[in-house]
Amino acid sequence: MSHQTGIQATAEVKEIFTKARNGEYRLIKVVIENEQLVLGGTRSAAQKWELEWDSYILPLLEDDMPSYVLYRLDSTNNQGYEWIFLAWSPDHSAVRQKMLYAATRATVKKEFGGSHIKEELFGTVKDDVSLNGYKRFLASQAAPLPLTAAEEELRQIKLNEVQTDIHLDTKQQTLQGIAFPMQRDAIEALEQFRDKRINYVQLEIDFPRECIKLSNTAPTELRDLPKRIPKDAARYHFFLYKHSHEGDYLESTVFIYSMPGYKCSIRERMLYSSCKNPLIDTVENKLQIDIAKKLEIDNGDELTSDYMYEEVHPKQHAHKQAFAKPKGPGKRGGRRITRAPGDAGDDD
Repeated sequence: MSHQTGIQATAEVKEIFTKARNGEYRLIKVVIENEQLVLGGTRSAAQKWELEWDSYILPLLEDDMPSYVLYRLDSTNNQGYEWIFLAWSPDHSAVRQKMLYAATRATVKKEFGGSHIKEELFGTVKDDVSLNGYKRFLASQAAPLPLTAAEEELRQIKLNEVQTDIHLDTKQQTLQGIAFPMQRDAIEALEQFRDKRINYVQLEIDFPRECIKLSNTAPTELRDLPKRIPKDAARYHFFLYKHSHEGDYLESTVFIYSMPGYKCSIRERMLYSSCKNPLIDTVENKLQIDIAKKLEIDNGDELTSDYMYEEVHPKQHAHKQAFAKPKGPGKRGGRRITRAPGDAGDDD
């Protein structure tokens, strides 16, 4: 089974799921703790499902913490009892928690058995997942009415599940981007980088404040770059790669996303992966920094002179590289630069 975030159900949850399919429970609450799916509570059926909905579900929902709730109806299909899957993601919960629960949602359904789930309900406020909220949801399914904000968010989550798959052994983008704001000193450093006043900028995510902050702007040559890559934390790097190519002196901006594998928590991996594209978009479109090459690496040992050159100038696509096309004298950012007599270049 493919687990989207690497988070798996404990043995207790799997056992409860097995018993639940036979009708032993009315409600099961599941939460994520210590990067595992654990039991958050159960309720047994005593009355009809409509009569128990609000009194069972609503008290279990926390105002600042997401969770999953599986609620059994009294109806059945060929697989047994039919269930409602509720994804609770309150507005006041942390962004990284929302992301983690959204990305693990498909795993919970697979563990439980998707064929047993009749409907899915998504809520950010309790009214969304109340009995009245469920009835409104059924009405909206029956008629093509405009989607509520909660329904639109559920639609986007479903699209993400179809279009992406999160694996801990890959580096692919896994979620729609989260645009954390950059602190002022980070923006100023990138502006200095753009103006060639510094040649290296390292950024990191401030998790408590949910923003991107400046980490390092030390002068850096290519031979120094591996030492700038942390071995136990993820980072974003902007490096001005000075080199010669086919007789031309070039200065190419290289973006490096470093992620040292399993030494980082799942939350850190997800946040850095999800913030990457919005950060690049801001840098390219708002700060007007032309990025010649985007790299993703595990550790700094990969950043040799040969590796960097081959990444920036791949032989089979050399004729297609925009940064290899001269745009006129004096242009930088990966384009040809006309040297003054005696000007020394850095061929690292």
